[in-house]
Amino acid sequence: MLMVRLRMLQNKICDKEKGIMIANNEWKYNGAFTREQFLFYEMRITAKLLQEGISDAEIMEKIERENLYQYKTEKSLKRMARGCLTRLRCMNSDILIKAIAESSSEVARQICLYAMMKQYRIVWDFMILVIGNKYQNFDMGFRRSDLNVFFNQLQEQDDLVAAWSENTIAKLKQVLLKLLVDNKYLDNNKSEKLNPVLISDILEQEIRRNNDIIALKAFNCLQ
Repeated sequence: MLMVRLRMLQNKICDKEKGIMIANNEWKYNGAFTREQFLFYEMRITAKLLQEGISDAEIMEKIERENLYQYKTEKSLKRMARGCLTRLRCMNSDILIKAIAESSSEVARQICLYAMMKQYRIVWDFMILVIGNKYQNFDMGFRRSDLNVFFNQLQEQDDLVAAWSENTIAKLKQVLLKLLVDNKYLDNNKSEKLNPVLISDILEQEIRRNNDIIALKAFNCLQ
């Protein structure tokens, strides 16, 4: 059943520049988020700088010069800053960028999750096809086998994912699990029960405006 849903979802994917649905084959699976991960604090800092109206180049220079992310080494500052800028713009919403900068931590985290979904197809698919479908089916159980089935199906139907090493797959599973914990879908990484999250009004509004209606169920919004 999951494979069928994966194939159906592949027929329409997100254009990260326009926030609309486009034909398949342009949005590839990418495991790079094992390096970037959720980046909540970095996203919040970068969103605040965007609110100041300065250019991307100036933002990256400021982050690197002042070590605004407070990294121990400065080697990855520019790369992470560029990644945050890309992720923020994936949402196609100045309103959501402003909300990340100014809203409560809970609301900002939820929006950052949506941004990560928009940037990475594997996060998009997982949150909709696994988590969203669980909410839709009133199935609040979550086990590591859910991650295993998801990746097994991906490897069967996508040559790129099939070529990934076991180590890469294991890291991706860890990142997705941590994503659920960080956003309070799970109480901890050993929890086997999904929490009934509540979508923020501003995020629901912008998801609908972006015509990403299918993504709503990832936030337990089933109307």
